[in-house]
Amino acid sequence: MNVADTDHLAAAETGSSDIVVGVDGSDESFAALRWALREAALADCGVNAVFGWTHSWDAGSKPDSDDAWNQMRHRLAEQLRQWVEAASENIDFDPTRLRLTSVRASGTQALLQLGADARQIVVGRRSLGRVARWFTGSLSASLAESAEVPVTVVRIADGEEERVEDDIAEALAPGAHASRRRPRSVAASSDGAVQQTTGVRRPVAVGVDGSASSLNALRFAIAEAQLHQVPLHVLFCWQLKDLGVIAGYENAIAPLDAGEKRASELLDDLMATVDVPDDLDTSLHVFHISAAKGLISASRYASHLVVGSRGLNGMDAHFLGSVSRQIVNFAECTVTVVH
Repeated sequence: MNVADTDHLAAAETGSSDIVVGVDGSDESFAALRWALREAALADCGVNAVFGWTHSWDAGSKPDSDDAWNQMRHRLAEQLRQWVEAASENIDFDPTRLRLTSVRASGTQALLQLGADARQIVVGRRSLGRVARWFTGSLSASLAESAEVPVTVVRIADGEEERVEDDIAEALAPGAHASRRRPRSVAASSDGAVQQTTGVRRPVAVGVDGSASSLNALRFAIAEAQLHQVPLHVLFCWQLKDLGVIAGYENAIAPLDAGEKRASELLDDLMATVDVPDDLDTSLHVFHISAAKGLISASRYASHLVVGSRGLNGMDAHFLGSVSRQIVNFAECTVTVVH
C-alpha cells in the first residue's frame, strides 16, 4: 500500500476514478472504509483512504522542529496503515489500488479537496442521538451539502436493539420471503412479473422530484442497483404545491386523486429521460407525503438510499433543515447525496 504524507492539501492528489474515504479510527470510519473497498472491488476502481489531522488530534505535544514534524508524520502514516489493515481484513480488494493519505487539515477540508474529482466521497455517520443530530447537525451532512461529487454516508447499527430493528426491517422488506407482492403504487418490476425469490437483499431506493440533481441521483441509483444486482425502487414523494398547475384546476385546489395522477405522469416523464436496463428489476412509486418523511420511512426497507442535493443551503439549511440534510441525519440505511 502506498502512503502519501503531506502538510499541504495541494501536494496530495487522487485519481478521478477513485473512491475517497475518510478514516479516523472510529467504528463509523471503519464501516465506511469497508463499504468503499467492497464498492471499489465491484466497480473496478481504486480507493484513497484519507486521514485529515490537526493539532487538536491527540498526537502529543506540538512539534518544534523539522525532525519532530517528520516523526509525527511517520506516526500518523503508520497509524493510518494499521487502521486500514484492520478494516480491510477478508475483503477481496487489490491492495495495489489502495492509497493512504494523511494531511494536515480538518477531515472535511481534506475530503472536499482530495475528493473534488473523485468517483464519490465516503464517510461514516457519527453515532449521535436523534435529538443531538436535529440540533447540531452532523459533519457528514455538511460534507454532503458542500461537495460537488456524490457523497455516501455509511450508517452502522448502534447497539443490540438497533441491530434487532434492522433484522425486523430485513424480514419485513418486500422480497424477504418466498414470494414478492406486486407493489401497490405505479408499477411493479420492469417486466411486470412476480418473482419467486429467497434471501433477496434489500433494494436501492432513490427519491426524485424532477430537478436536475434528482435526475443525476436517479442515474447514480440505476448504476448502483446494477452494480450490486439488487432491485431499484424509484420514489416520487409529492405534495400539491410541488406539482404546479394541474389541468382543469387552474383556479381551484385539485383533489388528491388528480394530484396523484399528475405525480404519476411527472414520474413517467422523468423515467423516459433515462436509460433503464431491461434486466433491472425496477419499481415506481408515488406517495402523498413530504419528501423527507417519505424517504426516511423508505430507508428502513432499503439497503441504500440515493437523493439529490436540491434544497436549502448555508445558514438556512443549518437552522431549517434541507431535505438531504434530514435524510443524511435520520435515514436508517446508507445514503448517497448526488449533486
